[in-house]
Amino acid sequence: MDIIRGKTWTFGENIDTDVIIPGRYLRTFNPQDLADHVLEGERPDFTENVQKGDIIVADENFGCGSSREQAPVAIKTAGVDAIVAKSFARIFYRNAINIGLPVIVSDIEAKDGDIIKIDLSKGSLINETSGEEANFEPFKEFMLDILEDGGLVNHHLKND
Repeated sequence: MDIIRGKTWTFGENIDTDVIIPGRYLRTFNPQDLADHVLEGERPDFTENVQKGDIIVADENFGCGSSREQAPVAIKTAGVDAIVAKSFARIFYRNAINIGLPVIVSDIEAKDGDIIKIDLSKGSLINETSGEEANFEPFKEFMLDILEDGGLVNHHLKND
């Protein structure tokens, strides 16, 4: 999982967890039911068109708001392989890693549909559509192991 490559969906700043998965859908614990409504208030076309391997690129403060764990679960279940943002709410960042969803703190320009390549171990991003490059703090080996295993619980189960 060191290399992730996918089509981008762009979002602005302060995308909070109530926008990611509105409270009215929290009556279920079924990840697919959550994914069916992810980000629908922000981008009505998202749930119908997101595909496995897509990447979210956002501005500042992605995942702010409540600490609902369902937000990164809904994003991952919808098919998103990574989120790149200028900054993340700390608890969202932790919840995403805990479920095996890579979140990358970096600033790269992208438009909807651009193709981005992320190298988690080298800390590099390339917008293959525009040619722009950016860097981020490379993921440490233990973080890559957690992501490779599909999250923290699976990682512990595998290594116990």
